[in-house]
Amino acid sequence: MATYTLPELPYDYAALEPVINPQIVELHHDKHHAAYVKGANDTLEQLEEARDKEAWGAINGLQKNLAFHLSGHILHSIYWHNMTGDGGGEPLAADGVGGLADAITASFGSFAGFKSQLTKAAATTQGSGWGVLAYEPVSGKLIVEQVYDHQGNVGQGSVPVLVFDAWEHAFYLQYKNQKVDFIEAMWRVVNWQDVAKRYAAAKERADVLLLAP
Repeated sequence: MATYTLPELPYDYAALEPVINPQIVELHHDKHHAAYVKGANDTLEQLEEARDKEAWGAINGLQKNLAFHLSGHILHSIYWHNMTGDGGGEPLAADGVGGLADAITASFGSFAGFKSQLTKAAATTQGSGWGVLAYEPVSGKLIVEQVYDHQGNVGQGSVPVLVFDAWEHAFYLQYKNQKVDFIEAMWRVVNWQDVAKRYAAAKERADVLLLAP
């Protein structure tokens, strides 16, 4: 049996209009995300075969493939739930996400400062990548990461809670080469309820991680 499976979308293809059109959502989920799931499962099978045969000539490529496809699967699984057609705006205590709002202010000085940093991180990725808000358990603060491909430039132990996909397949059919416009539009569909739940869960599990002093 496959280790990883493609999760169903939490909404229909048209739920994120006009920020993301249905064609992009369908292709992105059903083709691109599905390819990362298949790639991770295929690589696990190839690693199993390598172990059985004690044939390690391709180990470097296989380990890189596993990191790439598995990270792609995980980030996309977060991405779909990070968005909602009823989202956007700013996290507020009145909406039940005051803990997240306070953490953003404590970590970045203000929501505006955080929004500017994540926007720039996502919009200026060289080639393919992501802008990510992550909980960093050593400091107990939120950080922004500029992730290359799916797995490069990631702080070990950091937990992604909000992800902006900056790969061309996420926006090109609708926004052409205007990645900045797409990232700016993404703020209109952020699901702060989901982000707040991920932040709370990341904080709760921080004490079970092996942390540096």
